[in-house]
Order: sequence, then C-alpha cells, then structure tokens
Amino acid sequence: MPYETVTWEQSGAVGRLTLNRPHSLNAWTPEFGHELRQALEGDAAAESVRAVLITGAGRGFSSGADLKAGFEPADDGLPNLGKELNEIYHPVITAIRRIEKPVIAAVNGPAVGIGCSLALACDLIMAAESAFFGLAFVNVGLMPDGGSTALVPPAVGRARAFQMALLGERIPAPQALEWGLINWVHPDDRLLAEADALVERMAAGPTRSYASSKRALNQFIYGDLNAQLGLEAELQHALGRTKDFVEGTAAFVEKRAPAFTGR
Repeated sequence: MPYETVTWEQSGAVGRLTLNRPHSLNAWTPEFGHELRQALEGDAAAESVRAVLITGAGRGFSSGADLKAGFEPADDGLPNLGKELNEIYHPVITAIRRIEKPVIAAVNGPAVGIGCSLALACDLIMAAESAFFGLAFVNVGLMPDGGSTALVPPAVGRARAFQMALLGERIPAPQALEWGLINWVHPDDRLLAEADALVERMAAGPTRSYASSKRALNQFIYGDLNAQLGLEAELQHALGRTKDFVEGTAAFVEKRAPAFTGR
C-alpha cells in the first residue's frame, strides 16, 4: 500500500524500507511512526520477504522526534509521551526484534534520539563514514527511550552507556565501530551498494537458521525487553511533564542553549 512518510519496495526476496521525510532529516511524527510500524508488521512480515534493509532518504537516517511538530496532549494538556511511546515508537522496536528474518540498517547520516534507537534495534548495522549516532534526549531534558537503555549497554559496556545517556554526545561512525555499536563503516558513496550486497546475501541464506539465532540471542542479551520498554515509557512520561522538558524543547526550536532548573 502507498505511504506518505516511508517508502516500501520489494525486489525478489528483499524488502527495502526507506524513511522518507528528508526535509526534517527523517524526524518522527505520529504519522511517520504509524506508517513505519505498519510497514514492518505488514509488508516486511510477508513470507515472500526474506531480509529487510532500512535506510533514510536524503542527508540523514533519522534525527529523532520532530520537536517542532509537538506531542499529543493528555487530558490535562501536558504531553502524553507515555502513550506515544507505547502505541507508536516502542512497537516499531519490538517489531524489528521479533520479525523472524534479518533486518539490516544502512545509516546514511545522523541517527539521533529515537532515530539512534531505531538503527541499534536492527540485527546488523553499517554506516557511512560521515554518519554519527547519539542519545541526545538529555539535551531536551528527557531520557533515552526506544529500547536504547536495553540495546546500548550490551554493545558498549557500562561506562560508555552512561556516557552516551548522560552527555548526549555525538558518536561518529568510526568511533561507533570501535565501541561495538555497529558492524561496518563504508565510504559515503559505497554505503548503499554495500548494504544492497549484504541484504541480497542474507535473503539467499538459511532464513530459519537466522530466525532461531535471533530468537536465542534476543532472549540471552535483552531478556525481558517489554519490561524495559514499559519502564522507559513510564519514566519518559513523567519527564515530559517537567519544566526542564518545556525549556529544552523551546531552546531547541529557538536554537539557543537551554537553562535547566531541575524542575
């Protein structure tokens, strides 16, 4: 079916999902999240698809939530971040982890916030040399979500996980490779060719073997991912009601440094 904010293409046994809001570096809106979820749970789950590639249109992979678009309010008028995470963002992450076929990320530019979580949720991750990753939630008074509190520590260890969460720094692709966040770095002009070659290779492989490996590794590495996603949603919902979040988002839109007060 046609989508407005993502593009789905199937060629043989390969499905290619492109995040398609290039004017915003593929920032997430509710429509974007719903369409991404629908593509993953519907198109990508089809039996004829044996491997999936996710990449971004334009200069970025995904810059995270679209702060300029705002958030759906709860009955009291405050942002209902818990609902958005539970109904839109987190089902995308669980769809990637549960789908019984390889999912490959080709990170062609910035992967920030929930965009970083999306990339790290994939089974294999390659990035362009100019790409970077970041859990930038702290810069607007929030905490990492999208499952990143479960996805990051096993990859980089305790010290670096805290560094990413508390400082929100950019992690350039070569550094992400050194830290164990991703699998490969390629020259910008070679990324998609390398990604296509890998996804075609995976689609021609023993997909039942891949599915069993993925299930076993999910169980050992991530344990109860659903519980962690639930905790993230609960904590993020509370943070969305703080004055620091209001200040952080205003500062982002106004392109100035935030003045946080801890309230």
